[in-house]
Amino acid sequence: MYVPPHFSVPGTETLIRLLPDASFATMVSTGDDCIPLATHLPFSYDESRGEFGTLIAHMARANPHGQILEKGEALVIFQGPHSYISPSYYATDINVPTWNYVAVHAYGTPKIIENMEEVRALLNRLTFENERQLPKPWNPDQLDQKRLTGLMRGIIAFEIPISQIEGKAKLGQNKSVEDQAAVKSIIGDLW
Repeated sequence: MYVPPHFSVPGTETLIRLLPDASFATMVSTGDDCIPLATHLPFSYDESRGEFGTLIAHMARANPHGQILEKGEALVIFQGPHSYISPSYYATDINVPTWNYVAVHAYGTPKIIENMEEVRALLNRLTFENERQLPKPWNPDQLDQKRLTGLMRGIIAFEIPISQIEGKAKLGQNKSVEDQAAVKSIIGDLW
């Protein structure tokens, strides 16, 4: 990701701030044929595991992406708040259209989780994180055990120990104070 110094933000801290709102991310990997595969998945982030933390997810076993998971490094792209910025938003007239946004790129080599107890723990974690705000949270224990076991066989659970992480917050930091204030008065505070 191209990150000019004035748009650089700490990757780990930015990811923590984006979550859980940006937990649905895009994972990109390449196989032996060097053709990129992209899969859109919900991720959980465990900041306590590894230097930069560990990402946790699962995908359908039928997804071709699963066949290349452990073949090399993957890129997981988290997108935070963003907005189109019209030149008419600025206080001065020297500007052109742009886009303000926050994003995090996390890199690492996926590791497939085979142990069914660990797969179950992963599913419990992902479910809890996505259900906890609901009035009546659902959990996997509500499923018949036989059905749950069958469903678990139909997925590939994996984790990605993050080897590198970078954050970018392009929010007009390179603009004058007057232009920043004018944009903020129209779109609000993105970050």
